[in-house]
Amino acid sequence: MKKNIPYTGFLLLLIFYFLLPFALSAQTDSLSPGPSKHRIVIFAPLYLDSAFDATDEYRYAKNVFPKFINSGLEFYEGAHLALDSMAKEGKELEVFVYDTRSARETLEDQLNKPEVNEADLIIAHCTGNEVWTFADAGLKKNIPVINTTIPHDGGATANPFFVIINPTLKTQCEAIYRHVQKYYSINPIVMFRKKGTTEDMIKSYFDEFGKVTMSVPLKVKYVDLPDSFTVNQLRAHLDTVRRTLCITGSLDAGFGKRLATQLALLNKDYPSSVMGMPTWDAIKDFTKPEFKGLEITYGTPFYNAKTDKISQSITNHFNNIMYARPSDMVFRGYEVTWKFARLLLQYGKDLSSNLGNKQNKVFTDFDIQPVLNKKNMSLDYFENKKIYFLKWQDGIIRSVN
Repeated sequence: MKKNIPYTGFLLLLIFYFLLPFALSAQTDSLSPGPSKHRIVIFAPLYLDSAFDATDEYRYAKNVFPKFINSGLEFYEGAHLALDSMAKEGKELEVFVYDTRSARETLEDQLNKPEVNEADLIIAHCTGNEVWTFADAGLKKNIPVINTTIPHDGGATANPFFVIINPTLKTQCEAIYRHVQKYYSINPIVMFRKKGTTEDMIKSYFDEFGKVTMSVPLKVKYVDLPDSFTVNQLRAHLDTVRRTLCITGSLDAGFGKRLATQLALLNKDYPSSVMGMPTWDAIKDFTKPEFKGLEITYGTPFYNAKTDKISQSITNHFNNIMYARPSDMVFRGYEVTWKFARLLLQYGKDLSSNLGNKQNKVFTDFDIQPVLNKKNMSLDYFENKKIYFLKWQDGIIRSVN
């Protein structure tokens, strides 16, 4: 492959020529005699119909690739690498892959296909408006569904077949609350907010945890800020003697970055630490000199230092074959597929009773716990409760729990 062909464009071509035969061969295998294999169905937004025309020609120039296609393709590539590794171990599975952005079939059409009805496991890279559709399909078909991307339950209730890998905002806020209790309980604590529905939810979660905590509740001061707030509007709520913990009460990464920037300017005379939200995982500017001296912490469920052998192998594969670095979505596709495919091979039809099994760790420690309905204490769904806390300090990031 020439180096001037972008990785994503090459990956799309690779998937187009590999993906469809892969699904077709799985259908053929299901008709052949011999022992039945466990069946996995993977759903991802691949946008193949948007990228290729009716004559299978790529719609864009070789050096043009729309960014909206990246996430699903990278997730699929990670899943494919995991399945390929398992195949080399002699692990036999039937795998079907569906493009949720198909122009020919709706998601409902795909979920009603015979091969999906007979699946043992569904792995979904989904969007917010698809969560309930996947959860409902799993419940009706008695098939475990792994929601790998969206931190939302989609309104799922009484569904022992639904698993949320990316923790909900409520779980994230509870983890932040407990982390603050552990490390900052004696500090002055201020939550800086902007107006908004999500911001009100974050505040309500903090208030709720303060009422039920078994430890000493936090004394949090809530401060609403205008969109164009300045250092003067922050200074009034900081201390010159004691270090103030400043919690960002918004998922808006732009608001959070502005807050951290302003606090960094004040840090010498008004020492502070900053607690961010999970959306801060996408902020890479904290390595810049202007943040020097400011302690910045945020939580994430998908921390991977990429120093283990599997991560290095994946990175080398991308470097050598695609002349690019693998994204975090590649690693997520790999680890979710590896973990739950191996649990399926181990427990078979009893997989739904072992969704919280902690075996087969790849990069991160999933802590999948049942979420109970408070009204009747029945199981609503399963959710990953593990949150890693990462700290940026002077351009270096490290895990602190």
